[in-house]
Amino acid sequence: MTVFAAAMDRIYANPSMAVAAVWISAATSAERPIRVIRRAPDRITEFGAGRFVSDTMMVDVRLSDLPDPRPGDLIVIGSDSFTIQGEPLRDRERLIWTLDLRPS
Repeated sequence: MTVFAAAMDRIYANPSMAVAAVWISAATSAERPIRVIRRAPDRITEFGAGRFVSDTMMVDVRLSDLPDPRPGDLIVIGSDSFTIQGEPLRDRERLIWTLDLRPS
């Protein structure tokens, strides 16, 4: 295990940084408990001469928790459920998935 992987394990174990969630496969309905770090940055979209600001929901999840997320899978955080939209992206070290979510 690399030092970076060990640091990620500590960050995801910290309740101030990460929260418990459940991943549900759209294809098989399999469920798996995971830990995620939530982010909700604003996104600016340009349309003609206008610019629109919209809310987004993104989460980071370790590959060791979720090896193969797919668009359409569900992520349940507390009582809120979200659908993965778009292709999941991995970080440079191939340790973390970034998932773009939309409310379900």
